[in-house]
Amino acid sequence: MSLSSTDTLEEGDLLQLDYAKLKKVASIAEDVVPVVVQHAVTKEVLIVCYVNREALQRSLDTGQATFWSTSRNELWIKGATSGDTLRVEEIRVNCEQNSVLYLVMPEGEGACHTRNAEGRSRVSCYYRRIARTGALEFIDDK
Repeated sequence: MSLSSTDTLEEGDLLQLDYAKLKKVASIAEDVVPVVVQHAVTKEVLIVCYVNREALQRSLDTGQATFWSTSRNELWIKGATSGDTLRVEEIRVNCEQNSVLYLVMPEGEGACHTRNAEGRSRVSCYYRRIARTGALEFIDDK
């Protein structure tokens, strides 16, 4: 059984960092800033995304984590299709005002669109670590 490039990227053990991602983001029509999404209680980093003005305002207005999808060029309400929404507790801005931090409470199984071996949404998008060999290793999926 062969794996698709997405499967290889998301479930494989080969390190394939996308060093050109920021160039791609810079070429989209929307002005965006990165947003780090962190669990409000555990402080675990769940995901890193991007927001434009509309996504940030919608997050403030609704209390639901909303982002700008840089791959689809559209507003992305986290959990709209999966049910794994993120309730925004607080939004912070960094010193240079070029990134934001969402402190959230997950309202589902997890924050990642991928699933663990049991078929459950992963708690965080950071479910692998780089081994000294350079290969990726899965860490506890909780």
